[in-house]
Amino acid sequence: MNAKEIREKTNEELLKEIDALKDELFNLRFQQATGQLENTARLKTVKKTIARIKTIMTERENAAAK
Repeated sequence: MNAKEIREKTNEELLKEIDALKDELFNLRFQQATGQLENTARLKTVKKTIARIKTIMTERENAAAK
């Protein structure tokens, strides 16, 4: 998910997306710990997507505060 797609969503949708990504990240970490994770790059992708969403949400909050 790129920044353009994230900006098109509402804050409620983004919060749901963050929850889903956090669940996925937990499952990926669990798979890694048990040696079942095949695509290790997915961990990095999920973390970066969560960070992108949080950054855009912070930008919106700062813009609304001004």
